[in-house]
Amino acid sequence: LRRVEDLAAAGLVPAESVAAIDRAAEIFPVAVTPHLADSMSPGDALARQFVPEAGELTRAAADLDDPIGDEAHSPLRGIVHRYPDRLLLTPLLACPAYCRFCFRRGHVGGPDAVLSEQELEAAFSYIEQHPEVWEVILSGGDPLMLPAKRLAAIVARLSAIPHVAAIRIHTRVPVLDPARVTPMLLAALATEKALNVVIHCNHADELNAPASAACRDFVKAGIPLLSQTVLLRGVNDDADTLVALMRALVANRIKPYYLHHPDLAAGTAHFRVSLARGQELMRQLRGRLSGLCQPSYVLDIPGGFGKVPVGPCYYAGGQVADTGGRTHAY
Repeated sequence: LRRVEDLAAAGLVPAESVAAIDRAAEIFPVAVTPHLADSMSPGDALARQFVPEAGELTRAAADLDDPIGDEAHSPLRGIVHRYPDRLLLTPLLACPAYCRFCFRRGHVGGPDAVLSEQELEAAFSYIEQHPEVWEVILSGGDPLMLPAKRLAAIVARLSAIPHVAAIRIHTRVPVLDPARVTPMLLAALATEKALNVVIHCNHADELNAPASAACRDFVKAGIPLLSQTVLLRGVNDDADTLVALMRALVANRIKPYYLHHPDLAAGTAHFRVSLARGQELMRQLRGRLSGLCQPSYVLDIPGGFGKVPVGPCYYAGGQVADTGGRTHAY
């Protein structure tokens, strides 16, 4: 579903709101997979993530066009090199569905979304010329949207670079379009290097039966799974929802990795919570969840300075009483 009219026909947008929402859809692309459309109801946590709304046209004073500094740290098309030992390789800027809060929402889905062979080769040459690059992160867009043959060629090319020890893939395909996870796609990820897949998942409802089956296929193929989640107002900004999500991830053999504070992407202020609220939620998770279920709460500092942990301080020193009533200084 790529038009607001398609969403209205599916009952996900009120007919009287089509004209107003259309203006937002003209600026930021719309795509909702059939699997996703079947999984959501109007106004629920899934619909809020993918169905456009007129509020996206409102620009807050803090909004930035390049909130995490991609442009300033992109020496050539397809490469974002913000950290010394790792970089992003973005072979395409297309996704199975478009998140309304995405910090790259103004750059995805265009007619030149896929790197040409020449651009991809230039990106490989850049990696070869930078021996400090220990890890390459395939991102985008969503790299698992690539044909299996092209994806296999990229993984093989990276695997042949001696100083690249780890390959990471960031994707939403398993939860947004699980039918894409085929034996051919999994075979394309075969490598002797360390390869990890990080699945972006924001709500336990995303891990329905088809998505869980797709995740199990990665595990059966010997590919470790981690997760990243964005803290979003109206989607997952309460402790019960986050507890359910983190437990669902671990139950599907996905290790919670990052809980991202929302970025200052233009037109996304309605999704943002305060840092204080996020820290309070992390305090609540600490007492209720197994350590296996604890993500790192991080803020991507605007301007390309990178992710920093912003979780609460649980203990600042002093005296603690043990179960026998004795006090101990730390």
